[in-house]
Amino acid sequence: MPERRYKRATPADPTRAHFVADRTAMELPTLVEVQRASYEWFFKEGIRELFDEINPVEDFIGRDLELTFEDYYLDDPKFDEVTSKKKNVTFEAPLRVKTKLVNKRTNETKEQEIYLGDLPIMTPRGTFVINGVERVVVSQLVRSAGAFFTGDIYRGRRYYGAKVIPNRGAWLEFETDPKSVIWVKIDRKRKVPVTALLRAFGIESDEEITELFKDIDTHPSNRYIESTIAKDISKNEEEGLKEVYRRIRPGDLATADNARSLIHSMFFNFDRYDLHKVGRYKFNMRFGLPATEEIVAKEENRILSKDDLVRIVREIIRLNITQEDADDVDHLGNRRVRAVGELIQGRFRVGLARMERIIRDRMSMHDIDTITPGRLVNARPVIGAIREFFMSSQLSQFMDQTNPLAELEHKRRLSAMGPGGLSRERAGFEVRDVHPTHYGRICPIATPEGPNIGLVGHLASYAKVNEYGFIETPYRKVRDGRATDEIVFVNAFQEEKTVIVPATTPMDDHGQIEGDYVSGRRHGEPQLVSVAEIEYMDVASNQIVSIGTALIPFLEHDDATRALMGTNMQRQAVPTVKPEAPIVGTGVEGRAALDSVEQLNGVESTSGCLSRSERAPWRRARRLGFRGSG
Repeated sequence: MPERRYKRATPADPTRAHFVADRTAMELPTLVEVQRASYEWFFKEGIRELFDEINPVEDFIGRDLELTFEDYYLDDPKFDEVTSKKKNVTFEAPLRVKTKLVNKRTNETKEQEIYLGDLPIMTPRGTFVINGVERVVVSQLVRSAGAFFTGDIYRGRRYYGAKVIPNRGAWLEFETDPKSVIWVKIDRKRKVPVTALLRAFGIESDEEITELFKDIDTHPSNRYIESTIAKDISKNEEEGLKEVYRRIRPGDLATADNARSLIHSMFFNFDRYDLHKVGRYKFNMRFGLPATEEIVAKEENRILSKDDLVRIVREIIRLNITQEDADDVDHLGNRRVRAVGELIQGRFRVGLARMERIIRDRMSMHDIDTITPGRLVNARPVIGAIREFFMSSQLSQFMDQTNPLAELEHKRRLSAMGPGGLSRERAGFEVRDVHPTHYGRICPIATPEGPNIGLVGHLASYAKVNEYGFIETPYRKVRDGRATDEIVFVNAFQEEKTVIVPATTPMDDHGQIEGDYVSGRRHGEPQLVSVAEIEYMDVASNQIVSIGTALIPFLEHDDATRALMGTNMQRQAVPTVKPEAPIVGTGVEGRAALDSVEQLNGVESTSGCLSRSERAPWRRARRLGFRGSG
């Protein structure tokens, strides 16, 4: 039997032996960063976005008064976190906004700072104190806004369609029938030939429509545009508008003016239709268009244009001819995380919309010469919306305080349920299943065993959420077969275009990969790959799993279901009265403790002089048998 080689730890910790060479290329990130970064974004940018959406608020006529929300800040909280818990109140701070009211008739300007309700403050641990109890807002995993292409099989042939999902506004659903006619449903109403919608968007004549698609609609037997025009009874823009209007509002009198007003407000009005930055980013990436931050943030780019509609129809025709695979809705490139900041922003938007209506009503009721911003603004709708979210939302939960690991993993949890998400009754097997794109992003092990299996997951150890809400995982850059120290965060779509090898790939002391061929993943599929074509390497062997799962020693020798039960049972373990270091560990214990609330650090001597990492009382430390020093 060969002698087992192991490496002794540093002299500072002579009792620990490491039986595996440390191949980790980067430190674990801050484990509650997904919560803290999202809340910080909400306060710095999210509230500003909402004010920009409603600014300026004008009276119904638009000739008398104009109210603008300008700068804002959080005042000092009434109680600190510890006092809030003792008094059973919410740890919150007043939100104050500077407003400017302009009298358009006299050009008189009145400026005033107003109170817009109390905003719950996130603690340094990523939690909220609501009515004296700590709560966690669980991040939601939802389908991303943008355009997705679908395929249905009928009599051995696949017929393609598309869904355009905005962040706010009417859905568009396209489908192709066996007679090669392309239809579109607007907001799940009755379908209409897609050429009628093209005419309503301003492409009037049959000749114009045919010219736009002649280079792509080239199938010898199936002429998609020709078949669709034959089914379309409209022949110009006015008739197209009426035809679409009849499907959206059946029974109403369809006049050209009514139809034009409805279509324009439904698709070209930013207040009613918004693809969001994410939707425009996804759309442009899908069609190979520029998707810089500047482009996707512009308001005019966040509505659906005539060119966008043409691109979608062209892609449907191309897929019908080539019979390529449709988009995978469970791919993590098509699903994104709505973290705490975005969830609060959604409720804040509802409160502001109600408040805006009240402001307009008061503008028409009061004397415009004596009115002030403070008398116009009623903060109750905003306060009510925020309070309702934290008190009753499915995603605002009492923090799991069974033990420190349970607290930490609760903050890293992802749920596909909640408002705008799935329900456990309707969710099928596919959406619950482990997907290849989960690698390094969502843990394939940690999930509940009951009806929520697969609908609730946990972020993988090294995963982070980018500015658009897509989960990224880090890789080491490999150049000419040599692993460098450069770390690159990669999303699910970028990963599919690359060749990646695991962190356990044999290397020499200089990082040069040994051999000519090694096990790796090409386009997400495991296979033998040439060393010369390797682009990335995993940063750590435990990057695929969550923090809770990474605490299980010799995980690779466990059956997956046993590992799942072990992961869940760790979170249910009662904390020990006399804590001790584990006899066998994985090296993650220290970091999991460091980022959890209950961590006691800074052991000075065997007498047990410790200091708490948080501003909490010493009582709990004393209960554990430790003696606090100065």
